[in-house]
Amino acid sequence: MIAVVDYGIGNLRSAEKALQRTGAKAELVDDPEKVADAVGVVLPGVGDFGRCISALRSTGMDEAVRSIIAQGRPFLGICVGLQMLYEGSEEDPSVPGLGILDGVVRKLPSSVKIPQMQWNTLKKTLARDSILFEGLAEDTDIWVYFVHSYAPEVTTSTTAVCEYGRIMTAAAERGSVYGTQFHPEKSGGVGLAILSNFVRRCGE
Repeated sequence: MIAVVDYGIGNLRSAEKALQRTGAKAELVDDPEKVADAVGVVLPGVGDFGRCISALRSTGMDEAVRSIIAQGRPFLGICVGLQMLYEGSEEDPSVPGLGILDGVVRKLPSSVKIPQMQWNTLKKTLARDSILFEGLAEDTDIWVYFVHSYAPEVTTSTTAVCEYGRIMTAAAERGSVYGTQFHPEKSGGVGLAILSNFVRRCGE
């Protein structure tokens, strides 16, 4: 079973359904003990960084997430679910992140329309080495869908970038931890291929 962490924030069922479309046995889980039994964990997130991380902590899911990651089980953060893995965010400077990944989440520049709610392309030269992007053509643009006002800065864990006012992290990977700033569940066939790669990793 792949657990989709339910901490009471946002529309989490779309991620669950997208994983199920890949053939995975995925379900929403609001019990930290049940998360501990999963072969893989997905942490979606939409909205405000501080509100999401506070909800995660109030439900005890933050410790469940840390435990899964410490055990080396595959973990995927989506959008704010990825952002929460960093040290913090400019959206809520007083609220610390989980600190699983180095770096800070920064606001998109005022020179572009915020929030970004559109398709954008990934930089393939960084994406090609990530397990999430296996099987995607290297000679064509990888189009994915974003809904965000903040994004992680580029760090050593960055595996793909996109440009929207500035270069930002679009995907990250460190050990068994993976993350996408874009929404694979809203990114059509490419998104399903990315989720399928994660599901395959969970089965290894």
